[in-house]
Amino acid sequence: MKTQRTLALWSATFGLLLALPAAQAETIRIAIGTQDTTINCATGGLLIRELKLLDKYLPRTGKYKDAQYQIEWKNFTSGAPLTNEMVAGKLDLGSMADFPGSFNGAAFQKAGRKSIFITVLSGSTTGSGNGIVVPKDSKVQSLAELKGKTISVPFASTSHGMLLRAIQAQGWDPLKDVNITTQAPEVAGPALQAGKVEAHADFVPFAELFPYRGFARKIYDGSQANAPTFHGSLVDEEYAKKYPEVVTAYLRAALEADRLVAAEPEKYSELIAKVTGIEAEVNYLFHGPLGLQTRDLSWKPEYRQAVKTSLDTLRLLKRTDNDIDANAFVQDGYIRTAFKEAGLDYDKQLKNYARAPLVAKDASTGKPITDVSRVAQVWIAGEPLVRHYASPENAFADLQKLEKAGKKARVVYAQDRNSGNKLLAADAWFVLGTKGEVDAFLLKDQAEGWAAKNGGKVADFATVRAALAG
Repeated sequence: MKTQRTLALWSATFGLLLALPAAQAETIRIAIGTQDTTINCATGGLLIRELKLLDKYLPRTGKYKDAQYQIEWKNFTSGAPLTNEMVAGKLDLGSMADFPGSFNGAAFQKAGRKSIFITVLSGSTTGSGNGIVVPKDSKVQSLAELKGKTISVPFASTSHGMLLRAIQAQGWDPLKDVNITTQAPEVAGPALQAGKVEAHADFVPFAELFPYRGFARKIYDGSQANAPTFHGSLVDEEYAKKYPEVVTAYLRAALEADRLVAAEPEKYSELIAKVTGIEAEVNYLFHGPLGLQTRDLSWKPEYRQAVKTSLDTLRLLKRTDNDIDANAFVQDGYIRTAFKEAGLDYDKQLKNYARAPLVAKDASTGKPITDVSRVAQVWIAGEPLVRHYASPENAFADLQKLEKAGKKARVVYAQDRNSGNKLLAADAWFVLGTKGEVDAFLLKDQAEGWAAKNGGKVADFATVRAALAG
């Protein structure tokens, strides 16, 4: 009798144990902060979320065999509020630029904790992406003309760091020679349209978005300060140590997002536009081949230096008294693991400084484009793909034919002859050479310098098109 009762008790206990695993399985939160409108963060947030890429790589074996994942996304317009929620323990990972990312590290340190920079997402080793714009009808053509003027900028942003370095390069005192005020991009746009601000410095994509929308003109590119800039992803170090495979899974998803954009930049520029309201033409300016910035998930020395410079600048501005070691703050172990698992060579990518490659034929001649220094591109309304041309003169001639056939250009791009940066042709300056060749430049004085040295006439977009048509 006693044996039967014992067997019954064991049977009931065993049955209860069988029912427990599902109820007791660990639920792992993966809370990710994104900056959707900061479009060079797309491969670390927006695209992973919209394409549900993270689910593909989350670990399902070993200690994660019975794990349940609770994926949470929250979007921000800047890095500061994202950092606040990471420090408060409401987010585990987040994407932002070098400058606010360094502030993130300082905020964690102040709270007695630590965050780490685990990857770059997109950037420029020379500084493109940050820029300074003026109202469309302003007579100002260069930064040198802004002495004594008011320049607004989002404080503690990567563009703030760029502005300070640009002012220093002019030999100016930032406290005496210019009036720097704080202004977020969503406030700066209306201010530029109303003529309430003389100049505005900003980060991706606003120095291109505002001119594209027709109420501003870019007069300074961050590459002129030669100050590397990037956007990347950070994680709470305690979380990363507890769930390293989850962090690697996130990075695997970012690598796939990068691969997808590289293969079909027009398609994903349209998706980013659908989600953010930022026009696909601006997204392609960054994410297309030869883009203004380069998607790159490797920690190049220039990006490590950008973090160090940001930490130093924060101390200089008395925004923090951190003593963070930049070498310990930046950790490449997780991204190296992600590269290895994806079958990619991290060290090879570390040495690759090329822009996103253009492999195409000239749409007007059918010949392969072998020299990209004078490339121009046209995105025709109603066409899914951008047309590529070996030169602006080829592009403008073909565009004239297309317009006569009733087609309309959504946007025209040209590569800056000096910097190699992709430009919005409608706002660029051109030199029409003596043999009909056309070269593009961001600034008028750059075009004048080229013309003085090489011959030719300086013209804006409309004028050079008219001259070629004639």
